[in-house]
This record gives sequence, structure tokens and C-alpha cells, in this order.
Amino acid sequence: MAEYDIKIINGKVLDPDRMKFIVKDLFINNGKLVSSDQVSNLHPKTTIDATGKVIVPGYIDSHVHIESSLVTPSELGKLLLKHGVTTIFADPHEIANVIGKDGIKYMITDSRKTPLDIFYMLPSSVPCVPFDHNGATLTANSLHEFYQYPEVKGLAEVMDYPAVASGENDIMAKIKDAKQHHLSVDGHTAGFNDQQLAVYEKAGIQTDHESTTPQEIKERLRHGFKIFLREGTVERDLKSTLPAMKEEDPVNFSFCTDDKLISDLVDEGSIDDNIQLALGAGVKPELAYTMASFNAAKAHQLSQVGKLQPGFKADLNILNDVNNPTPVQVIKNGQIVTENHSHPTPFTENTVHAEFKSNQLRLPLTTGKAHVLGIKPNHIDTKHLILNIPPTDNFQSDPSQDILKIVVVERHHNLGTVGVGLVQGFKIKHGAIATTIAHDDHNIVAVGTSDHDIEQAINNLITAGGGISVVNKQQTLSTLALPVAGLMSDKDYRTVAKETKQIYRDYKQIAAPIDFDPFITLSFLTLPVIPTLKMTDQGLYDFNQQQFINVNASSHM
Repeated sequence: MAEYDIKIINGKVLDPDRMKFIVKDLFINNGKLVSSDQVSNLHPKTTIDATGKVIVPGYIDSHVHIESSLVTPSELGKLLLKHGVTTIFADPHEIANVIGKDGIKYMITDSRKTPLDIFYMLPSSVPCVPFDHNGATLTANSLHEFYQYPEVKGLAEVMDYPAVASGENDIMAKIKDAKQHHLSVDGHTAGFNDQQLAVYEKAGIQTDHESTTPQEIKERLRHGFKIFLREGTVERDLKSTLPAMKEEDPVNFSFCTDDKLISDLVDEGSIDDNIQLALGAGVKPELAYTMASFNAAKAHQLSQVGKLQPGFKADLNILNDVNNPTPVQVIKNGQIVTENHSHPTPFTENTVHAEFKSNQLRLPLTTGKAHVLGIKPNHIDTKHLILNIPPTDNFQSDPSQDILKIVVVERHHNLGTVGVGLVQGFKIKHGAIATTIAHDDHNIVAVGTSDHDIEQAINNLITAGGGISVVNKQQTLSTLALPVAGLMSDKDYRTVAKETKQIYRDYKQIAAPIDFDPFITLSFLTLPVIPTLKMTDQGLYDFNQQQFINVNASSHM
């Protein structure tokens, strides 16, 4: 008896063209949706009765950094597929900033262990700015070979605005190369004004995920950008940006997570969480599910994905009802998703090369005023604070005013460079935290109440080959080892999720309650392409002035 793979009957199927759910049958063979005529003389191997259920295309994450989950691509795939995410567009610039081309190759190799479609946007800014002390440099020429990989779908978020504005040869070549391969170019426009947006538009940059207000979205739409509405671990922008859709064409919107920890992915979900939030904000289900699939596919010029019609890839989710986006059954490439028992690709290189002593933390203050990084909860930009601080030969953290030392230590080439500054907002009462996740150079960054605790937390990471460490009064409470480039664990996602939750429990032992993620917030305090003050291994950087400044502020300010 001649057979085909799967027949799904009686389900309410999303039609994104008509923005309706229509009761109809679906036919799947050889990984694709086919018409009833194509299987009219065949019998299905499997029949799924979806009576009373809703069927939507597989979800697509328009922009994500896999490394931020703390697990490898193959482990992330196991979890995302359970949540109905069948395709992601990943930017591997975290691992690329550590070990360059070898990092991209590692990610692609490990990705092939999961049925999840992991498409890569080639890192555009490695380093993100020319003065960074990161681990590698990727020129346009060094990226050429990757355009032969079927997983590569374009150029990732262009972060170096001064280079684009000045027409710097290498960044313009990277953009041109992507365009010549008929692929898309992602943007990164945090804090941009209208003139800066126009520069990116002229350069051919097409998308943005950094909008935090409806006004910012409107400005970006005027310049032709596709908008990725973001809901990650720290950057929780969805609720504040969804209102813009009421006045704009929704075809320009899709969802992304950008940076989301494995523990939050386990507890909250991925793009299904974005959909749930959108539904809760009053977005019609037909639109929310279209944004999560077809709109994202169009934004990345991905054909044959995002619709449930003949000729399209058979990636779909079966839901109990339209208001619950976490699927009861997932079909990927025409196969019912089951547990994948792969293991992460081995990674043997040590990427932490540094030595550190507490005397490198000395911070003399001389003017009675200091520039201080101010935390903005659930955002990756900072406030530029100028606070009164008495002169001292070596500032000691002041937990009573929540003013702590922050230090960045170069860890790629053992250069010995160390930047020390001040930060307010972590509410640490005693102890320190440190991590080798420090966007985008991924040096070591730490914050704490005493020089000795900061030193111990940093040295824990040097010993572990990277990770996150929590110290309390010179006793280590926990260290989450991340031996894969100092960014990811080599363990299974369930174990990493448990270990991640432990470091958060330990953080609560040393700090007053906060309503934001302390570790990811810390990791973004080193990124000089985000407003406004940032800390690097070379000192304090002022985004608005585009230059380094002294921690000591003028007494007349």
C-alpha cells in the first residue's frame, strides 16, 4: 500500500494572508506540506486528529545570541523545539569575539546535531569597536568562506556606527558582500537620532531590535527598518513597544529574544512567551502568530517557511487553544519532535589567559565628585551619574549608598590591562560577583564590596576557564563553569538551568532584593556601543562623547 507521512485533520489552521483561522486538513510528505491531490491515491502512515485544536506555523526567533543562553546550540535546540521554535537567526559574535572564525565553525558544527534550523548572521563587528581588547579580529575577507555554508543567511547587527558613518572600507565591504549574496543586513541602533538612522538606511541596513519606545519604532519605520520586538532576560521591551503596532503596518513587526538565559527559557519559554505577552496586551491571535512566523521569515528573506500551505516546509505547532502558545505537539521538517539525545561538541581550548591581584583595584579619587555608571533595571543602557564622593587614596565600596567598585580585566592575551570604576544599582551588601560574559569583548568583569572578594571571584574564573562566580566575605558560594570560550557550558541544558538558578540564589544571599537580572546587566556594562557610560579594561568610556573619560569628575560639575 502506497503511503505518505502525516495527515492532520479537523484543525483550525492559521492563514497569515487572510489573517484567519480556517478549519482544514493538512498533508505532509518528505518534510513538506503537500496538496490533497498529491496524496489522493495514498494512505497516511500517521493521522493526527486536531479537532478543537489550533495549528500555527513553527515560531521563528528573528535575532538571538545562543551564547547568552549559557548552553551550546545543540542543547538549546532541544529546549526551543519543545516550545514550538523551529527556526532561529543567531548572531555568533560572542564566541567570535573570543576565538574568531573557529568560534563560528564550532557553532555551525554543533548546530547540525539538532533538527532546529539555526541560521547564522555573520558577525559584523569583531571587535565591536576598533579599540577593544577582544580575542580576535574578523575582516570582510575572513568572512568570505562562510557564505558557502547553507546556514549563513546574512550579516549580523552592525554595531560600529562611526565606521559606517565614515564609510570605513572593511565594514562597508561586509555590508556589500551580504548584499551581493542577496542576503539581509541586521542593524543595531540603540540611542540613534534621526540623522544616524539615515546613515544606516543609506548603507542598506534593514532591521533593528533595539527599540524601547513607540516613538523609537516610528522613527525606525520611517527609515525603512523591519522591527524585531524584543523580550529577553534583561531587555524586556515588548510591553512598552507593542502600542506602536496600533498605528503602524503590522507586517513590519516580528519577535526576538536577543539574550535569554537557559533558566528563563525553561521557566518562561522563548518566542511562545513573546506571543503570550502580546496576547495579554490585546494583540489579536491571528496577528501575534503571524508575527512569530511569517513576518519573521519575510524580514530575513526566508522563503517556504511561515505558512501552512503546499510547497512550504512542514514546521508547525499544534496548540490546545489560541490563547496558549506553548504547543502540545511540534512537527519539524515533517517529523513529530521527540527528545534528541545528542551531546555538545567537545571544546578543549582554554580561553582565559590572565593574572590578577587585588592591588590592581586601586582607585584614587581626588576631586570630591566622580562619574558613576547608573543601572537602569531591565535595560542595557546606563545612566551617567555624577556623585559626591570624598577624596581618597583608594576608594572602598560604599554599600550604604550602593556605590561599588566595578573592574574589567583583559583575559584573552594576558595584556595586564585593568579598568576600575564605580557603579550604582546592584544593591550588594557584602561580597562580589564576576563573569567572563562581558559584551562584546568578553573580558572579565566584576563588581563587589571589597577588593579581596572581587579578587577571589575573578581568580575563581581564571581557574575554571570562564564562567560566573559569587563570593561572600572571601568564601566562594558558587561558580558556574563555562569552559566553552568562557561563554557556554558543556553540560546538558537541564543541568545548566539548575546551576544557573543556584548562582541566583547565592546572589540573593549577598544583595538586597532587585527587580532585574544582575549577571546579564553586569555583562552589558562593558559594551561601549550602548549609551551612556561603560567600563572597559582600558577605563571608563562615555558613549555620548565617543571617548574615554577619567572617573574623577570636575569639582565644578
